Amino acid sequence: MVRDYLLKNASRLVTQSPLSNLQPHEFEIAVIEEAMSNFHRYFFIMPTLARFELEIHERAERGQPLTAQVMIDLLADLFAEGYGNEVEMDRARVGITWAQFATHLYRNFYVYQYATGISAAHALAQNILDGKPGAVEKYIGFLSAGGSDFPLEILKRAGVDLTTPEPIETTFGVLARYVDRLGELLRVPRTS
Repeated sequence: MVRDYLLKNASRLVTQSPLSNLQPHEFEIAVIEEAMSNFHRYFFIMPTLARFELEIHERAERGQPLTAQVMIDLLADLFAEGYGNEVEMDRARVGITWAQFATHLYRNFYVYQYATGISAAHALAQNILDGKPGAVEKYIGFLSAGGSDFPLEILKRAGVDLTTPEPIETTFGVLARYVDRLGELLRVPRTS
């Protein structure tokens, strides 16, 4: 919701800020770049780390060694699969990503929560931004519920059902709009 506000009010925000030397389109690009970094992290890196975690646990159960090099190679393979053949990557640099998120070695697949969390957040926000009746009240109810019930049940009461593909589809719809808007912004003629 904050990004939506920032993008809709970029011109006013930039011109009213004595600290800003950005043009409104540059401000929008910066906001979208930040959003896309989050999408990349939560919808690509974290699910890839979840796959990595599953594989290292399965290898440990089979009695196979888990050296740093084995884990670097494994994670590099998983990222290469995700990126496809069109992306050249530094296998050693990308493969060592597991060491930046070492908690997945002993936190029982917590990384999947990033993808579900961002999906739930975008679905909640989209309901409000679309003006769905009761969306604000449901959101406040969601926040007020705290840990009083299972997260899936609290989200369902708030209008987001993570047992369906809809929240993820909503989130990819937001990403698609950002990609489209970024394309428009990059075609804006520059003034010197």
